[in-house]
Amino acid sequence: MGENASFWESLIYAHPTCTTWKREAEGSIYHLASILFVVGFMGGSGFFGLLYVFSLLGLGFLCSSVWAWLDVCAADIFSWNFILFAICFVQFIYVTYQVRSVSFDREFQELYSSLFQPLGISLTVYRKIVLCCDAEVVTLEKEHCYAMQGKTPIDKLSLLVSGRIRVTVDGEFLHYIFPLQFLDSPEWDSLRPTEEGIFQVTLTAETDCRYVAWRRKKLYLLFAKHRFISRLFSILIGRDIAEKLYALNDRVHMGKGFRYDIRLPNFYHVALPETPPVQPSHHLQRRSPRRKPVGVTNCSSLSPRS
Repeated sequence: MGENASFWESLIYAHPTCTTWKREAEGSIYHLASILFVVGFMGGSGFFGLLYVFSLLGLGFLCSSVWAWLDVCAADIFSWNFILFAICFVQFIYVTYQVRSVSFDREFQELYSSLFQPLGISLTVYRKIVLCCDAEVVTLEKEHCYAMQGKTPIDKLSLLVSGRIRVTVDGEFLHYIFPLQFLDSPEWDSLRPTEEGIFQVTLTAETDCRYVAWRRKKLYLLFAKHRFISRLFSILIGRDIAEKLYALNDRVHMGKGFRYDIRLPNFYHVALPETPPVQPSHHLQRRSPRRKPVGVTNCSSLSPRS
């Protein structure tokens, strides 16, 4: 204890104390450096936040170096401030290079601005998502099919970038798919990662379309490495299905002009007198939400996408 006490006493009292204080203020360069430090530490996160912080801190340390060289005439103060200025400058160059390296084609940039940026997704995370689809946008010509009912396997997840897709089942129109909507979110949601399936609907391009496609296995590997991206896609797919579900609500009727609310829990259990009852099975909970509900009349389009 005595040694510790003597150490602190020597640290505090060994050097001479200030008996007189300077009456005049330091030069304007010193105060400018202090202002730059205060403003610099108010920076945010992300690439542009780092650029903001390192640029202002670097200027602050540079001003401190000039102040130490001209006013204080202290080599040690000048050296430390100049070293810190050099570190900030190197960090600024490094972050700038990273920002320039994270660049995308026009369609991917528009996709980021419209869908991912409003959710607060950083460019680094978005870059992982883009690389998972090989940074490729696929073209689907007019009247060509993206998927055919009962034939096309469910092996990918696609997001429409431009154009319009028509969804039909047994030749009956269900709904449209518009830009920034998933083409096969119900099929993706209806299967577990280890399951396989085929489309129960036909998706046809009404105009020339462009879409981004992620291969199923490759996307699941990305989810396993980055849980945040997995939760992000879960939210996007759930929202996409909900939007289509509510859009179909106006097309479902029970007859005599009455509209049926597909949000009701007994939607699948409404039965007409002439319709034989359907026995529940273990496939009921995991089937594609695009299927027609049993026992609903005048349903020109179906498929609650849950």
